[in-house]
Amino acid sequence: MAIERSFSVADAATTARIYRAPSPRDRTLVLAHGAGAGQTHAFMVAFAEALAARGIDVVTFDFLYVAAGRRAPDRPPALEACWRAALALATAEWSGRVPFIGGKSMGGRFASHLAAAGDAARGLVCLGYPLHPPKQPDKLRVAHLPGITMPTLILQGRRDEFGAPDELRPHFPPHVQIVPLPGGHSFDKKAWPEAHARVADFILG
Repeated sequence: MAIERSFSVADAATTARIYRAPSPRDRTLVLAHGAGAGQTHAFMVAFAEALAARGIDVVTFDFLYVAAGRRAPDRPPALEACWRAALALATAEWSGRVPFIGGKSMGGRFASHLAAAGDAARGLVCLGYPLHPPKQPDKLRVAHLPGITMPTLILQGRRDEFGAPDELRPHFPPHVQIVPLPGGHSFDKKAWPEAHARVADFILG
């Protein structure tokens, strides 16, 4: 069962959920949600619980706009500030252990901003990277990607309307692992167990 923890970002507040591994293996993942749903969405909960069961402590959190009941995401500086506050919470929770960072769609995209900026993290996990808006392949979100040097795993649905796996490859550094999965932006639900296993192997490997 997750433990809820409040934390502050400048003059605002939001909530994190801490999923402690029953048999911890000295690894932490901070996992951010996508634009359309918060940390209590079934996709997020399933990932956090599955990874905790494999020995990985997991922290999820709500961006400030979700905590405030708004539908539209915050501007990038506010999203990055919230991300960094959640990362600091996770680092303090386990006595300075350096976490992995990642997220679903937008959450993973802004985790990649932190990775490119050199924030302290052991690796990056993106669950459906939003390369471009649906049906707008010319609006790429790639300027920061060459700056990613840490180990990185991207799981991408073969029918992802935000960018298929083959679209992603030219824009990421060669060391980045891009793994195709059945389905679209959230993968087929039957592929979730494979996704959980691949993320766990990456973090524990």
